[in-house]
Amino acid sequence: MIPVQGFDGQSVLVLGLGRSGLAAARALAAGGAEPLCWDDSPEGRAAAENAGFALRDPLRGPGLEGIAALITSPGIPHLYPAPHPAIAAAWEAGVPVDNDIGLFFRSLATQGWDGFDVAPRVIAVTGSNGKSTTAALIHHLLTEAGRESQLAGNIGRGVLDIDPPGEAGVVVLELSSYQTDLARALTPDVAVFTNLSPDHLDRHGGIGGYFAAKRRLFAEGGPDRAVIGVDEAEGLYLANQLAEAASDDRVIKVSVSRKLGGPGWLVFARKGFLSEWRKGRQVASIDLRAVKGLPGVHNHQNACAAYAAVRGLGLAPKEIEQAFHSFQGLPHRSQLIRERGGVAWVNDSKATNVDSAGKALQAFRNIRWIAGGLGKEGGIEALRPHLGSVRKAYLIGHSARDFALQLGDLPQDICETMEQAVARAAAEAEPGDTVLLAPAAASFDQYPDFEKRGEDFIARVMALP
Repeated sequence: MIPVQGFDGQSVLVLGLGRSGLAAARALAAGGAEPLCWDDSPEGRAAAENAGFALRDPLRGPGLEGIAALITSPGIPHLYPAPHPAIAAAWEAGVPVDNDIGLFFRSLATQGWDGFDVAPRVIAVTGSNGKSTTAALIHHLLTEAGRESQLAGNIGRGVLDIDPPGEAGVVVLELSSYQTDLARALTPDVAVFTNLSPDHLDRHGGIGGYFAAKRRLFAEGGPDRAVIGVDEAEGLYLANQLAEAASDDRVIKVSVSRKLGGPGWLVFARKGFLSEWRKGRQVASIDLRAVKGLPGVHNHQNACAAYAAVRGLGLAPKEIEQAFHSFQGLPHRSQLIRERGGVAWVNDSKATNVDSAGKALQAFRNIRWIAGGLGKEGGIEALRPHLGSVRKAYLIGHSARDFALQLGDLPQDICETMEQAVARAAAEAEPGDTVLLAPAAASFDQYPDFEKRGEDFIARVMALP
């Protein structure tokens, strides 16, 4: 646990009592604060009481009186589409609003670090797609190299639940826009920006607000090194803002769309080969085509970003290449479930938007595509250029019929449920085909989250004779 510093003897109200909320309450108590808890659901309040915490409704009774700070969970809106009433009340009362990420960065360093020859480091990863795989891959590369590493944030453990890092230890964080948007402290040693595509636009008031939330990771604290995907205009803008000159190697540019050039520090992948260039010369190359845990161009982008991050901490290209081959990938992200009768079954339930689904569709051939769920704005129209390898689509969920109209004359079945989609794909798939779950939609019409959707797919695939 990371005890929260700066609130000794003060009352702090924690709003939202999921994983991060209860962890924040425990860490506040460990640091000498008096945590008071509230959740809009009776179940959340009961969980806090069962954990021994006192409750206080921020909108009734004493409310925010005597409260030093309001700590809110990432899922609670604080600005768009409308502020949560408790957060609006905190603004009116002048009570600082923060989240567990802000508490983490203000509390991680302690006087104990004075005795370290090499201080711990924090690598924080954000972006629209690939941040989970990139963060997990960084953690894997460090662990395989014998470095102390902990994975936390939007993946792994809650940021305040981890153990205090030891000398030269590394904390790898995956941070969503919900987490970076509100944190009052953001001071990673290495910050990684994978890419940007439209997502969570209602929460951020549009694409500009969404990018601004990501950009805060780089602008608020000024990381010692930034790894920036430059395949979108926003990444190019960010890299330009952070670099003092073209040769500034505090910024490592990453691409999978073209060969990068110039005097700076560059990592890019083309035709399955990762290349590292510094000062106009190639210093390393890795063949990614045989790395089974990182299939497709989108995973090659993840590999480039992770490679750049750990190179910045001193790992050698050869040890990185070796560790790539032992990476198994993450559940629900281009995850090979089984091979049955010459047919591969791949679970990419995490592909909840058209950008991530498009990248999955480009990673395989002879695809029987299971898609659908709760569609997002624009549906799947933008996927038309990526359907060349799709033999047939099997459409499920709330948006199945809308998706069917957008797919035009592509062979398709409206299956409604995962059970029907898996059964029909199994009956029709031929050797050499890949049955790919890449929904291009949210899961909330039929499942509580993308993990449950992926687990249902896995269970039905494994039950096939």
